[in-house]
Amino acid sequence: MTDAVTPAGQHAAEGALVLFSGGQDSATCLAWALERFGRVETLGFHYGQRHAVELERRPVLRAAFARLKPHWAERLGEDHVLDMPVLGQISETALTRDVAVAMEEGGLPNTFVPGRNLVFLTFAAALAYRRGLRHIVGGMCETDFSGYPDCRDDTVKAMQVALNLGMEQRFVLHTPLMWIDKAETWALAEALGGRALVDLVVEETHTCYLGDRGQRHAWGYGCGGCPACRLRADGFARYSAA
Repeated sequence: MTDAVTPAGQHAAEGALVLFSGGQDSATCLAWALERFGRVETLGFHYGQRHAVELERRPVLRAAFARLKPHWAERLGEDHVLDMPVLGQISETALTRDVAVAMEEGGLPNTFVPGRNLVFLTFAAALAYRRGLRHIVGGMCETDFSGYPDCRDDTVKAMQVALNLGMEQRFVLHTPLMWIDKAETWALAEALGGRALVDLVVEETHTCYLGDRGQRHAWGYGCGGCPACRLRADGFARYSAA
């Protein structure tokens, strides 16, 4: 597992696959990967999410990343999107059906899609195997999150072991945001790509669980009330005040 302080260019001769949803966290992870790996491919998932508008941001963001830095353009490789409607079909959650976001009896919000990151990492590893990519980068974080158990460091470490055993590989799962909060995620974006990257994240990424892009705030587009919007807004306010 690697964190946000890995020296730039350490893996320049190797390739990576970034789980790239079109949101703030995955966009920051893409910048992080482009600074470190010689070839970076991206992977998105369509699983019936209410905020599928995030998928529309992906090509816009990829084109903008290529314009930000010449070496990012050179390193940015192919994009992949996997259709996984079955995940939405078996998930009775606020991310996959039109219900209000609320807390459930077990203490988790009803936005939790059981097994989602486990499935994502498994399919990412299968694709990375075929593409000859050893490094897999995801935006999982257990500092500023909603308590999702599949975002925890222990879960990711266990998945790395299972994937390597099951595929006879030496994949490395990188989670550069695991131990930083949302304010630090904004700061990391600035450190990686300057204010231009921060502005790009504000304007083009999508985080809102409800898929709302009709309301523009200082931190970007969203309903302003769902847990994802509140985390993003609070982090941006603390980042801006620093």
